[in-house]
Amino acid sequence: MGWAVRRSEGMRDAATVMVVRDAPDLEVLMLRRHLNADFVGGAYVFPGGAVDDADRSIAQQERTVGLTDAEASALLDVESGGLGFWAAAVRETFEEARILLARDASGAPVDVSGDAAARFADHRRTLDEGATSLPAFLAAEDLVVDAGDLHMFSHWITPVGMPRRYDTWFFVARAPEGQSALHDDTETIASVWVTPAEAVASARRGERRIIFPTLRNLDAIGRFSTSDELLDAVSSATSIPTVQPRIVSDAAGMRLLLPGDPGYDEYESPPEGSIDPMTAADLDRGSSA
Repeated sequence: MGWAVRRSEGMRDAATVMVVRDAPDLEVLMLRRHLNADFVGGAYVFPGGAVDDADRSIAQQERTVGLTDAEASALLDVESGGLGFWAAAVRETFEEARILLARDASGAPVDVSGDAAARFADHRRTLDEGATSLPAFLAAEDLVVDAGDLHMFSHWITPVGMPRRYDTWFFVARAPEGQSALHDDTETIASVWVTPAEAVASARRGERRIIFPTLRNLDAIGRFSTSDELLDAVSSATSIPTVQPRIVSDAAGMRLLLPGDPGYDEYESPPEGSIDPMTAADLDRGSSA
């Protein structure tokens, strides 16, 4: 599926979610990372993070409807464990943004406010601390993840040369009715609903720090006027290419190349771990540092 990529032994699987709503134009939820974060401190990102073992467990598969692990793995072109990307997307969105992409036994979206607010706040805290797992939390509340609520959108792999590399699937999900986002004040320090066009424009003006893959995905969803248009398009997508930028450094400076760019297949990739992550985070296609 897509372009051939180089996958290193230490690469981690990850999932991130573009949670969208209409207000009335299409808006997407973005979180600002803590200024002291190890990587891209202060940047505006979508909720997301690494897939953990519990996300791929049999217990989690039993708490997921709409896709089996075999079906999810086939969609992602992996041998097994594909459903873990959906689980990680749900878990990280709840931990970081308080948006719970889950359903109750009747199939209705979950209400995490009102009388249930304190209970779900405790669940969120224990998940974030690692004191419980997503399947244990879902079982305690008799909830399920409906894989049909999360739509595959894009697939990005961190360039060779970075000290920390991820194989990341971007998903799109509609914001559940009645839920409000709230950053966690640990990994993230602000949350904002913003139109994709304004997010990109603010980054170009230097008002928000947004890294290249995030910008590209904002550009892509910004072609749609409403969440219905976007979700209709992604639900009918049949092929999602893999994008692995390449960092090159020559007389023109350091910059990113994408598959299909002139010279992409000609440059030698830098050694693993040789690129400063803060420098690379701010690279753009055709920019230099």
